[in-house]
Amino acid sequence: MPIKVSIVEDDLEVREGLKKLIGRAEGFCCLSAYNDAESALAGIPKLKPDVVLMDINLPGMSGIDCVRALKGASPSIRVVMLTVYDEVGQLFQSLMAGASGYMLKRIPPAKMLEAITEAHLGGAPMTRRIARKVVQYFHQIGEVTPETQTLSKREQETLALLAEGFRYKEIADKLGISFNTVREYVHSVYAKLHVTSRTEAAMKYQQQKVLQISGRIPL
Repeated sequence: MPIKVSIVEDDLEVREGLKKLIGRAEGFCCLSAYNDAESALAGIPKLKPDVVLMDINLPGMSGIDCVRALKGASPSIRVVMLTVYDEVGQLFQSLMAGASGYMLKRIPPAKMLEAITEAHLGGAPMTRRIARKVVQYFHQIGEVTPETQTLSKREQETLALLAEGFRYKEIADKLGISFNTVREYVHSVYAKLHVTSRTEAAMKYQQQKVLQISGRIPL
């Protein structure tokens, strides 16, 4: 089955370029394209694409707010943010909102298709230039060794699903365990990561992904 992609981009030239790229590439299908967040929110949940390419700076509602709304409606949708600037602050805001990746618009077409595929497979695509900047940021705040490395395999799986927005019952169904077991894993994850909320836990998870992509810690 081809990877189904929707595009949210207000720049006509960029939007049409992405549509052509995805439409012509083997193994990909462009389901829809929108020029603003509002129309995207009306259409994307009905079409259920596998991956959404989301511009950050949209007219009206921002791309970051659009991601947050989309993930609330359809937690399984993978969103890759597209931006002109490799700004760490926007990166973290995007990941906190539920984005799976963060790519510069000017990357080669082949790299864009690779990013879509990686996101579809559950990865966190990010240009190495951005990843390096994030690692530098972690160096500055002293968090180059994430606490997520202390989690067991099951706790890692629970954290990954938690970070993607799945509810406890959905996590239990996916992992084949009981609801109460999920609660125990979540409690353990929170304790090991020294966090008190899903949002904080998701941030720790995304930090780990960024460091993995950059090669700072093993996959």
